[in-house]
Amino acid sequence: MDNIVDSLNSAYQEFVGAAAHVLETKESSAAQKTAATDAALENFKQKWELFRVACDQAEEFVESIKQRIGSECLVDEATGYMPGKSGQHSTGLPPISAVRLEQMSKAVRWLVIELQHGSGNAGGAAAHAHPSAPFDARFPEDTAQ
Repeated sequence: MDNIVDSLNSAYQEFVGAAAHVLETKESSAAQKTAATDAALENFKQKWELFRVACDQAEEFVESIKQRIGSECLVDEATGYMPGKSGQHSTGLPPISAVRLEQMSKAVRWLVIELQHGSGNAGGAAAHAHPSAPFDARFPEDTAQ
């Protein structure tokens, strides 16, 4: 993360420096178009593009972290884990195991894939879950419901 922040900061500083150089060059040439102003503008465009790339990379990193945190929160919620409060559940629902959560997630993923491929047979998809994502609805916590 430090590398991304450093890269973004560096690109920003270079971008701002290039913008300042354009203004200084324009002022020193009495607002006339010269080879120096053209070179300063070209440098500014390059620094702008580099800054945009650094921003895109930072945004991708932030999105990946948000997804990871969301996934961790989902698992914590489903398993009843609450940091700092051992033995307490965060909802009135009984916790499920992380393994079961993963199985359910895979089953849903395969249903979505089958629906996207136009099978249109969602009921059949549940009955014929993909072998790499076995889903068994017969779990002990379901018998109490």
